[in-house]
Amino acid sequence: MIDHISLASLFTVQVILLLASGFFSIAETSMMALNRYRLRHLVREGRRSARLTQQLLERTDRLLGVILLGNNLINSASTVVATLICTRLFGEGEATLAIATAGITFFILVFSEITPKVIGATFPERIALSSAYVLTPLLRLAYPVVWFVNLFVQGLLRILFIPSRNADGGMSMQELRTLVLEGGKFIPPKHQSIFLNLFDLESMTVDDTMTPRGQIEGVDLDDDIEDIRSAVSTSHHTRLVVYEGSLDKVAGILHVRKFLNASRREPLDKAGIRAILREPYFLPQGTPLLTQLTNFQEQMRHLGLVVDEYGDVLGLVTMQDILEEIVGEFASQSPVAGGLFRREDDGAVIAEGTCPLRVLNRKAGFRFPLDGAKTINGLVLDALENIPEPGTSLLVAGHAVEILQVHDRMVKVVRLRASAEEATEAA
Repeated sequence: MIDHISLASLFTVQVILLLASGFFSIAETSMMALNRYRLRHLVREGRRSARLTQQLLERTDRLLGVILLGNNLINSASTVVATLICTRLFGEGEATLAIATAGITFFILVFSEITPKVIGATFPERIALSSAYVLTPLLRLAYPVVWFVNLFVQGLLRILFIPSRNADGGMSMQELRTLVLEGGKFIPPKHQSIFLNLFDLESMTVDDTMTPRGQIEGVDLDDDIEDIRSAVSTSHHTRLVVYEGSLDKVAGILHVRKFLNASRREPLDKAGIRAILREPYFLPQGTPLLTQLTNFQEQMRHLGLVVDEYGDVLGLVTMQDILEEIVGEFASQSPVAGGLFRREDDGAVIAEGTCPLRVLNRKAGFRFPLDGAKTINGLVLDALENIPEPGTSLLVAGHAVEILQVHDRMVKVVRLRASAEEATEAA
């Protein structure tokens, strides 16, 4: 009966088989290359093709089973048809079998394997979603055969201690960071910066962003009442720490607006000030910034005092400090914060010893390490392990640091340059 089939019909059947094999190859590659997170987004949008694709990918053993079953059956049939064609053209013999084998291998590789898989890897979403409409009914039709074959596959996987399904563990923080960095053309630069800052927030603590104890602007109840009123009225902050004698005896937090509103009715004395104070909010050093941001929201607080294990106040952190780590500096800055450093005409930076290293890195372009000391003073003392004399110069993290002023066992003012080479050139 086969002998009555025309040569043209055999060629037509061969072309159809090669195209069918190419379909299974292109479907397999596109399914495996499809972005799972993009697929979930399309499913949430209600795309039926995306839902079918997701159902297929939930059981990759069944999906690959039907694809490979179809592909191998078709390739086997292609080999038989190729042999018949070569027999018709060249007659029977070992040379004919060799020509048929070489010819069908070449055509399968070019038209049914390599080319379709390259196309599938190039356009995975478009092809995978379309092929799902064909693979879904094929899987239902061939399910008994696929199930039977997978029995042996599952047994072999158990022997090799290999899980049959890949657990989707999501993306790690570093993978998310890479995704954001590589998505530059899709994410505006400002949004990209916010995402990256948010990732950094996970490894930061309140110690990294707090205002040091020596820079806390507060009100001492031991001062004269007129001095207190003047200090509150001229403050650049909306909330002030109120203490008695020293910051280790905090009386409460004063909201400047409440003070001004109460003062409009009658001048406040110290008892009146105490009456409008809010209980201070203390938090331990080393608290992660993300945790503290949540705590501020839950406690409905904007300001907290950082204390060490002995209860001594180390610094002050606000909701604004944490938000600035995410979105960048706000436009309004107090003169105290803005006067910690200045840039000279020759490119050098004059900074106070209490200036945080994070501020210098962010605003002045330095690259000081942040895993140790938090201020320039601490960095210099850690590097020298001694109180330096004015005029001392040293190299820290590739930056030239010159000590200009030292007072009361602290480095008060330094001159910084971005690198030792720049310092030499400027000299």
